[in-house]
Amino acid sequence: MTSETSAYQALCAAFARIHRYEHLQGIVSWDQAAYMPPAGNEARAAALAELAALLHRLRTEPKIGHLLTQAEAEPLDAVQRANLREIRRHWLLATAWPEDLVERRALAGARCEHAWRSQRPANDWTGFAANLRPVLEIAREEARLLAERSGLGLYDALMDQYEPGMRAAEVARLFGEVRRWLPGLIQRVVARQADEPVIEPVGPFSVPAQRGLCEQVMRRLGFDFQAGRLDVSAHPFSGGAPEDVRLTTRFVEDNFVLALMGTIHETGHGRYEQGLPRAWLGQPIGAARSMALHESQSLSFEMQLGGHPGFARLLSPLLVEAFGDQSAFEPHNLHRLLTRVKPGLIRVEADEVTYPAHVILRFEIERALIEGEAEVDDIPAMWDERMQSLLGIDTRGNYRDGPMQDIHWTDGSFGYFPCYSLGAMYAAQWFAAMRRELPGLDTAIDAGDLSPALDWLAARIWSQASQWPTDELAQRASGETLNPAHFRAHLERRYLRD
Repeated sequence: MTSETSAYQALCAAFARIHRYEHLQGIVSWDQAAYMPPAGNEARAAALAELAALLHRLRTEPKIGHLLTQAEAEPLDAVQRANLREIRRHWLLATAWPEDLVERRALAGARCEHAWRSQRPANDWTGFAANLRPVLEIAREEARLLAERSGLGLYDALMDQYEPGMRAAEVARLFGEVRRWLPGLIQRVVARQADEPVIEPVGPFSVPAQRGLCEQVMRRLGFDFQAGRLDVSAHPFSGGAPEDVRLTTRFVEDNFVLALMGTIHETGHGRYEQGLPRAWLGQPIGAARSMALHESQSLSFEMQLGGHPGFARLLSPLLVEAFGDQSAFEPHNLHRLLTRVKPGLIRVEADEVTYPAHVILRFEIERALIEGEAEVDDIPAMWDERMQSLLGIDTRGNYRDGPMQDIHWTDGSFGYFPCYSLGAMYAAQWFAAMRRELPGLDTAIDAGDLSPALDWLAARIWSQASQWPTDELAQRASGETLNPAHFRAHLERRYLRD
């Protein structure tokens, strides 16, 4: 190690150590959701809080600030400069919070999520709200401290953790545009599909057969089972570590589509993690760029590919093999089944046309919560009003399928929800760029060849990790920064074109 690069190399060593502890944190958190027996929760919550405190101490060591100053003066190449930029961003975020806040967040989140598992089936809003209040108070404290450090607004400061550079005003503008045309589009598509008969599959569909199907489709999508696995949890998620990706899904015997499409969604996340450049592993530059870009991968898999007629042709023989022959599995009918638009209660089960409504609703509510314009007790009424205006659905009294359906708020992940619809916009933009560059893309997918799309994503998104700020990455990948026009054009082309 030369003296010219000693400060930078010392930073790299410090963050490699942090990455190894984060690896353990990811696996332990996955186990908590997938395999931990209920009686272990208090001990696990305490252990995770202890680990969170340890990581916080490592991230905020005073020497890191000194090394950052020294490294800025060293002769670094472009990749090292990009890593130094990301190291500084991580350090600034971490040093905004005291250690006791980090521990309190971990404890409150673990307790709230664990209680949610039994409170949601019981429709117990009162019990859930009691656990959510301390989580919200901690999130507000986090927002205040981050805002003081960054100069951003309260909600902006939280969102910047997940989507660096994006601001609530821009999200509100983008979502405001979608709000204007989405309800009308939903009505037009539902009316059009009313004249298109769909044969429903006949179950039951055994869980072992569903699991085998899901794993077979994951392999078709390139998931490496030597570096990851699929398990079951109450709420599907991707976790673990880039070297050991843990995906979860959930099975119901009367509807294989839920597990299948949820697994395809999580496989998009998993492929992104598995596709990150191993040379940068353990460094901030080697991490996924942002959560909207992460969601753009899951939605590229679930919506862009999963809703393609060629994908239905690929799935058809796999369904026959798993469940036996049914007329419902004929490719044309299967494509109609997978692209059926119907306003519903549950976000993770929503089709791609109604999905943005679920995200807009949560963005508007959580922004008000963080900025002190609403309290936990206001959530049900706000939820009911927005579900009615956006999707025409009455949710009064149905907390289980309303504000209790997701786990994001239980662990304090306020600021995350916008990433879902931003990700859908990016996904449409990626495929628009692919079609310009690869005129034979749809023909290849129709023939069951997904490699052109997957190779494009690997080269333009996965391999770039956090080398570039988000706008520059989008510009390099697709020729422009985020352009939501591609999303509307995609929906109209798929659902309204003859």
